[in-house]
Amino acid sequence: MKCMNGFYVGLVVTLYVCSVIVQLEAAPETRTCFQRKSRCFLKKQTCPKQCPSTSPPSGSTKACVIDCFNPICKATCRNRKPNCKGKGSACLDPRFIGGDGIVFYFHGKRDEHFALVSDVDFQVNARFIGLRPSGRPRDFTWIQSLGLIFGPNRKTFSLEATKTAKWDDQVEHLRLSFEGKEISLPEGDASVWSPPESYIKIERTSDKNSVLVTLEDIAELWVNVVPVTKEDDMVHKYGRPENDCFAHLEVQFRFLKLSSNVEGVLGRTYRDDFKNPAKPGVAMPVVGGEDKYRTMSLLETSCNACVYSGGSASFDKIEPLLLNPNTVDCTSGSSSGVGIFSRK
Repeated sequence: MKCMNGFYVGLVVTLYVCSVIVQLEAAPETRTCFQRKSRCFLKKQTCPKQCPSTSPPSGSTKACVIDCFNPICKATCRNRKPNCKGKGSACLDPRFIGGDGIVFYFHGKRDEHFALVSDVDFQVNARFIGLRPSGRPRDFTWIQSLGLIFGPNRKTFSLEATKTAKWDDQVEHLRLSFEGKEISLPEGDASVWSPPESYIKIERTSDKNSVLVTLEDIAELWVNVVPVTKEDDMVHKYGRPENDCFAHLEVQFRFLKLSSNVEGVLGRTYRDDFKNPAKPGVAMPVVGGEDKYRTMSLLETSCNACVYSGGSASFDKIEPLLLNPNTVDCTSGSSSGVGIFSRK
């Protein structure tokens, strides 16, 4: 009888411990908003049950984002990779979706650099790679790398898709550098790197080739490395050589603040006074701007229309854009999405 009593006591204890562990694993995280200029400053937000963690385990498709600009100060879910059908995205050869929701193509030129976003306190440049088959009037191009310049001390960070002849999902094709020095970011979902000052954070969103870059109080960038596949080559007749699959970046931006003077191939589409030159009804509306947004290198901030000043022009003294504070989970439809700012 004593043995049986001991057995039941042990069973009850085991079941209790297991239930506690399950509850702890399933309990949504609660985080505090620390963005000083937001309406939710110092308010706590609890993650939804659908995405209970801001750093979910490997294989998770959604993550919780603490949304300091949500009108009801509520955390939301987002996809962990760029949504190439969402606002603020730049994918394919390159296909952009502006802050106004309009799709346009900006081809630039291969082996040249262009400012995607230029604002008073940060700038994002892109290096384009590409090729021009015989008889084509222009280059086919893709975004091969991004260069970020930010803050009063002009800190720099870059992401680069490395050249490869054959694509392998199990091989890292992403190179990261901060202040000119390569970063060693351990492979593995949710691996994180940040400098001691913590004004920039790099987080893996899959074991390899996908990251989330967070510039504190400025912007978030979801980045993914992909190849030009043989199927893509056949459909679009790129003429891709056998020794280069043109690994390139898919990227989506979420801006936390922008000035009314913001410029850049993508940045200008967030201005209230912007009139998109893309022709409505055209299958592939191409816009120009090469001469306005060309920079001499990936980390050069000078261009004919660039406005980056290293933060010397105080953001507080410049009229900010009234970004719609609604951050939504766009993943309920047929295509996966990312919560992003939009304008009405």
